[in-house]
Amino acid sequence: MALRHGRGAGFRRAASRRAGYVALGAALYFGAGLAAASPAILHARSHFLSGGAPAHGEASPGDHLQTLYHYWLVGHQLEHGRAPWRDPYTFRPEAKPQPNYPGWPFGLLFWPLEAAFGFVGGWNTLQILLYVLAGLAACAWLRELGLPRGPALAGGLAFTIAPYRVEQSVGHLLGPISILIPVTLWAFERARRGSGWWFLVSGAALASIPLSGQVHLALGVIPFFVAYALCRTRDPRLLGGAALATLAAIGGGILVRQTVIKGSTQSGGRSLGEISFYSARVGDFVSREVDHARSEQFVFLGWATPLIALAGLLLLLRHRRFALAAVLGLGAAVPVVLALGTRTPVYSVIWHALPPFRFPRVPERLLPIACLCIAALFAFALAQARRTVVAVAAMALVLVDFHVHIYGKSAPGDPDGAVPRSAGRLLELPIFDPGVHYGSVYLWYDTAAQRERPAGYSTTAPKQAKAIADRLQRLNCGDWSGGMSAELERLGIRSIALHRGLYIRNQAVPSAGWFAARGLLAHGWSVQRTAGPVWLFERSSIGFLPRRLEPVRTRPVFCQGWLGDTGAGRYMSETHAPFWIYGAGRLQLGFAQSSLPRSVRVDGRTSLVAAKRDWHLVTVEVPRLVKAADESKRVGLKLTRITWSPAPAR
Repeated sequence: MALRHGRGAGFRRAASRRAGYVALGAALYFGAGLAAASPAILHARSHFLSGGAPAHGEASPGDHLQTLYHYWLVGHQLEHGRAPWRDPYTFRPEAKPQPNYPGWPFGLLFWPLEAAFGFVGGWNTLQILLYVLAGLAACAWLRELGLPRGPALAGGLAFTIAPYRVEQSVGHLLGPISILIPVTLWAFERARRGSGWWFLVSGAALASIPLSGQVHLALGVIPFFVAYALCRTRDPRLLGGAALATLAAIGGGILVRQTVIKGSTQSGGRSLGEISFYSARVGDFVSREVDHARSEQFVFLGWATPLIALAGLLLLLRHRRFALAAVLGLGAAVPVVLALGTRTPVYSVIWHALPPFRFPRVPERLLPIACLCIAALFAFALAQARRTVVAVAAMALVLVDFHVHIYGKSAPGDPDGAVPRSAGRLLELPIFDPGVHYGSVYLWYDTAAQRERPAGYSTTAPKQAKAIADRLQRLNCGDWSGGMSAELERLGIRSIALHRGLYIRNQAVPSAGWFAARGLLAHGWSVQRTAGPVWLFERSSIGFLPRRLEPVRTRPVFCQGWLGDTGAGRYMSETHAPFWIYGAGRLQLGFAQSSLPRSVRVDGRTSLVAAKRDWHLVTVEVPRLVKAADESKRVGLKLTRITWSPAPAR
């Protein structure tokens, strides 16, 4: 009896120490998450922790709204007894309900948080919670590798606040999903020491990476996991379990390929030119500067931490742990080389040799693997010291070495007041290409409206959704030519939300909100309600007219379909190119010499005479675009002159 009680007390003491260690790690990583989100964390009650883009009275656009929408859909669908992996609202009716893979698995965590704290509070709470989970997962894996507690804690810290992971956690799903990499390795180590059922955890975590939509990350994680398994064991049973986990991940990737990528705007893959645009420079790896215009190329790895990690690699080699040193060393180096994209010949060779690599456009997306490997090597270097004070000092070093100001405060806007739930489909103006991130604002507003809409935001949008967006974009500038009224009727549009704030200083659309409202009013749509800069139009003879600020009359307003002024004129970027001009008389347009046939209309008529002094819509059409000597893309006519002359007397 005494012996049994002694063992029990020992187990309780061990359990207590383990619980205390986990609590210490959770507190450390919670504090690290707060530090990573500073100073924006001071506004966490009222603003989203995200990129902090200008809002102009709207919600701040950004990937965080897209991720939030996918998270929200999971709980929303479950509450209504529907499949949580379906999106019933986006790109309708042109496309069938879209898969909501990005909602997995963190949508299940967001569901209760949103219910308890609301959207803003739920998002911000989840942001910090994910830092805790990332640190604990990496720390647990390092403990399974036999590292002491202090170095394992430091390694978890180095992973959870790795600057690239922080940047990709601000709104993108890549940062949160990277948590599953150490979970996969931790579960594999548990399977080595005990029950093979741990392979279910390892396989589920590995398969969740492509299932969440992060297929590019999976292209690196799957071979990394295979190499790691071969490094850690030669047991056929364990390797068989690892093979099953790998097959599950490959199956997840194939599922996403067949149900999302195939038939999308990216079904043909990406060009090397697109990859070149997103390729990092060598100097980016040591630069703390955060350029939001080049956020994908932010790849800062720290200054001191990678050097200590290099020492850890040398120590592994010194202790003849060659296999582990090779896996961690290559795991750190290969993603760094690939992040340079077309700046080295390596990526081009892989792009041609391996067809799956023709689909991602951002070569940096494998860097979470490097972040984890650097963190592990960093921890191995600290383990050599065997002193707690060294681990504590190393954690302080990581906090200083990795700290960058990435988070900003993103305004939430007023989705509840802007667009009510109602029958009929909803169209939002301005209409963006489905791959442009400003469409994320509409996803966020639809958490309140919950209505089908032909628009959306996805880099893998269905082809038919992009086609209808391209067609309807002329409404952004009040151009109703080409049967727009009939098109809206066919789509079942019953409400149109005009987001005037998204027209302000936006490179994706011209500043033509006044003309968009003018066109709606002229075609029988009236304003039914307003919420800040958002005006809701419906087809009704009853409504009201908010105050509008007319553009300056002395210069034309060019719509989508025109490139910027070169100083000697401007080219058409599309075959249909409209602009507005104020005046009266006979309109005279001058074009640079071109063999392209043209059609010019004023207010829909072939006559270029306007009797009334007012704003007039001028449309220029050509049958095709051609290559010009001074332009990198195909263009239409080059407009060089616009003048009014007195109309001839009748």
